[in-house]
Amino acid sequence: MIIQDWTDEKAAAFGKQTLNFTHDLHQRPMFTDEGLAEALEAYPRSKLGVFTMGEDPRAWTTWRKGSGDGLTGAQLLESAKAGRIWLNLREANLYLKPYADLADEVFAEKEAMAPGLRTFKRDLGVLISSANAQVFYHLDVPLVSLWQIRGTKRVWVYPPKAPYVGEEALEKIVLRESAEQFAFDPAWDAGAEEVELTPGRMVTWAQNAPHRIENGPMLNVSLSMEFMTPQALLRANVIYANGVMRRRAGLRPRLNDGVSPANLGKLALARGAKALKLQKAHERILPATFRLDPAQPGAVLPI
Repeated sequence: MIIQDWTDEKAAAFGKQTLNFTHDLHQRPMFTDEGLAEALEAYPRSKLGVFTMGEDPRAWTTWRKGSGDGLTGAQLLESAKAGRIWLNLREANLYLKPYADLADEVFAEKEAMAPGLRTFKRDLGVLISSANAQVFYHLDVPLVSLWQIRGTKRVWVYPPKAPYVGEEALEKIVLRESAEQFAFDPAWDAGAEEVELTPGRMVTWAQNAPHRIENGPMLNVSLSMEFMTPQALLRANVIYANGVMRRRAGLRPRLNDGVSPANLGKLALARGAKALKLQKAHERILPATFRLDPAQPGAVLPI
């Protein structure tokens, strides 16, 4: 077993609440320096996310995209060790066979241990990040579980409702009119669940729950596993339909979870709107503004 503390209560609440688990993935040799350098070398460089950021958790616009072109896998790892860098290998399960096998193993266990759970649209991402780096306040459309492999990080998880995120703001994200990162008020920490992740710990939370992350003073390695379930896909489509109804018909729909005639009707509306391309996505595309310096690990050069 990968997860060592499944309970019936956790299985029933999986995907609906903030839950903590113990796992053994941090003991696998694929996460040594050698294993990580090999993964960075093999992962398509054009897909690699290279980022840096400021120190103020409110300053989400300081999140900058860069390039790691010209660096070997070992040099990329050294840059993460020495600088203020966040490396994101999204969908590593599509490009790296060991991670494809790992995703199959993890999701097979989840489905076996949580009765009725069916997962799809699986994305196993590898996060290699510097000491004290952070991810700003944001939310994800799919369900997420975050597995700590090396180092420590602190995660704040906020309820997926106002004031942490309003329904109209959520619609903008699902309709891809705005970025998943957005303004944060430090006063909201009073309503957050604060989780400390150490190697061998995993946390998962309710769909669309906003969250932010701060690393401890050391290199961090984590796995971010995004996925959908039929219930999660229904919720995403209901949010999409609500956004269409608000924009196209001037209505003020409300978000309610669960399978109901109203939500099934919204599912059909969302699918029709997507097929007809009624909504135009306005994606926030970050240009690369720096490149990692191959001569000085952790240093960045302007592009």
